[in-house]
Amino acid sequence: MAGNGFYKFELGLAREKLGTSASGGRRVSNLSKEDRLAAAQADEGRSRLLLEGISDYAIYMLEPGGIVASWNEGARRLTGYDAYELIGQNFSQLYGPEDRLAGKPQEALQTAERNGKFEGEGWYLRKNAERFWANIVIDPIRDRSSKLIGFANIVRDLTERREAEEALRRSEEQLRILIQGVTDYAIFMLDREGTIVSWNSGAQKIKGYRPDEIIGKHFSQFYTADDRAAGVPQTALETAARTGKYEKEGWRVRKDGTAFFAHVVIDAIRDDDGKVIGFAKVTRDMTERRQSQKALDLAREQLMQSQKLESLGQLTGGIAHDFNNLLMAILGSLEIARNRMPSDSPLLRFIDNAISGAQRGTSLTQRMLAFSRRQV
Repeated sequence: MAGNGFYKFELGLAREKLGTSASGGRRVSNLSKEDRLAAAQADEGRSRLLLEGISDYAIYMLEPGGIVASWNEGARRLTGYDAYELIGQNFSQLYGPEDRLAGKPQEALQTAERNGKFEGEGWYLRKNAERFWANIVIDPIRDRSSKLIGFANIVRDLTERREAEEALRRSEEQLRILIQGVTDYAIFMLDREGTIVSWNSGAQKIKGYRPDEIIGKHFSQFYTADDRAAGVPQTALETAARTGKYEKEGWRVRKDGTAFFAHVVIDAIRDDDGKVIGFAKVTRDMTERRQSQKALDLAREQLMQSQKLESLGQLTGGIAHDFNNLLMAILGSLEIARNRMPSDSPLLRFIDNAISGAQRGTSLTQRMLAFSRRQV
């Protein structure tokens, strides 16, 4: 067990860690021996209360071999062990079986003794065998002759912080997997100047560049020479920075030099203060869709023309039938009139001309009917 002097080392270390003065802020150099003793005892009492009142940190002392020599309220709260249950036991029982088997408790003490300090993070065990993630600081304690007389351990429970970090890491990993899994869209990041800083599989598929070929290059190389000369890439970034978003369609260039028609969206990325720190760029290859749309438009136009012709044919057919009926009546009347006139009548040539004209009209109606029926 640690004696009173050993406990004073513990109090001094706690004051150092927590920023407490060595004498509680009182000057003792001008006091008598009895007064200094009383002041020291009072200071020790205050320090003991301070140490015992710390509940967010486990602060405890070890003998050189790792035997627990003291135990504060924070240690009880973090681990669930009361002082009488752990004082006199080796502190290694706070480690998991795999860490004890790997010799981590002894390695930590050796590192503290050799380097003057050990600091790390790892799993600790509570009394109920529940694990918690801890930040561990171990300082060697030496007497005036530099002889090692023990260690001071300070342990803090970082489980909630680790869980939050793990949740954030998992979220970021899921987002990364999601973005990398998207192959129909080029999704990548730009810095404030337009330099590419990330590249997904969709971007590689659409534009043809591998990540190592394009990251670090300026995104303007995807634009045509005319667009670069007109300052279109810079205008896009300026618009996104000013309004928060830029969206447009236009021609872009792949790695092999071929052009494709793209739908482009650029969103500004801002920090907590609203300052633009980069851009998120999403590009979709619309070439096939554009070609399909053009083919569809052409088909629609052809259909409209066909419908117009069909309507015209129906109208023509109706007119031709009616006109043909009129011509038949005219021809019939002319034939009757011709047959009843004398063969030497001077009017016969006029009747023959009328018959010839009616016959030509009949031929015209036949062509009109052929058109309406789509005949040659």
